[in-house]
Amino acid sequence: MLDSFFAPGGILFIFLLIFLLLFIVQLFFYGFFFLKFTRYQEASSSAQTEGVSVVICARNEYHQLKENLPHILNQEYPDFEVVVVNHASEDDTAFFLSKMAEQYPQLKIVEIRENLNFFDGKKFPLSIGIKSATHDLVLLTDADCRPVSPHWITLMAGGFSKEKEIVLGYGAYMSSNSLLNRLIRFDTIHIALQYFSFTLAGIPYMGVGRNMAYRKSLFYEEKGFTSHYNIHSGDDDLFINRAATRKNTRIVANPESFTLSQPKKSFKEWWTQKKQHLSTSRYYRWRHKFLLRLYIFSTVLFYALFALLLALNYTIFPVLALFILRLAIQLFIFRKTLARLNEKGIWLLVPLFEIILILINTALTISAFMSKETKWK
Repeated sequence: MLDSFFAPGGILFIFLLIFLLLFIVQLFFYGFFFLKFTRYQEASSSAQTEGVSVVICARNEYHQLKENLPHILNQEYPDFEVVVVNHASEDDTAFFLSKMAEQYPQLKIVEIRENLNFFDGKKFPLSIGIKSATHDLVLLTDADCRPVSPHWITLMAGGFSKEKEIVLGYGAYMSSNSLLNRLIRFDTIHIALQYFSFTLAGIPYMGVGRNMAYRKSLFYEEKGFTSHYNIHSGDDDLFINRAATRKNTRIVANPESFTLSQPKKSFKEWWTQKKQHLSTSRYYRWRHKFLLRLYIFSTVLFYALFALLLALNYTIFPVLALFILRLAIQLFIFRKTLARLNEKGIWLLVPLFEIILILINTALTISAFMSKETKWK
């Protein structure tokens, strides 16, 4: 009976075949999608002279604005404005903005003095900010973000053309030596690798509100956020998921086009943030959900079957060979990706962080079905 368990057609032999199939699926994602980003040659930006409106929503963000807003207002671009929507702040945000407006004429302040409870989330103030923008090119970031260079607007605006109406950038996090910081940055890099690679493959599905841009006219054509106003989060990825196409979307991965922000400093805060982001992914288009879930589930099952076959000492050499080959491909892809994104101190921790994130995302998925969505501040 035990011999039939290991024989061709037995359960473990079937598990081995499934393990081989999962390896092929993983090879498909790394070879067809992720390799595209590592080989991507940044196209020269068009000499853009069109006006740009940077839109920022802020609620009780006095300290963040004081730290980051000057970096945006001092950008080297011929024609831009910065629209800050002060959404019912109770701190010194309004006072700070009025003082900055005296110094920077390109700063436009939009005051929402009452918190409208029937519009939970960031979508309502962001809609007001976009509608208040003077220019058709709208560049989005957050109050806790700063550009890494004075050429941020130039590079992001240069991604637009007659055909390209959406430009996706990278929002990096400040680095430190803590394990949590490195884990958060790995998660951010991993997500960026996915949405950049999918966009290059002609399947754009999301962007991050810390650094992305689109035309105001496109926002109106898509009727803004009306199709998902009932969802608290998703002002960035859900809009891109509906508006982005193979032809109208481009990435900009020049290191001087990145934004930088402070990551969460406690695991609890990061958990809440990830839970909120996870709650929006269920509303993606079906083909995006299929591909993303196939990637995630194939990764989880690959590790699970590897552990099982290794524990049972079943055809250990082929199993180890497939695992090591997949690991070598993964490390190669991430080494190239980390270099492109100017991220350091993570490469050798990639396999460990991948396993940790598998456990965290599994727990988050279970938790998401047992609690309500998190509101924006």
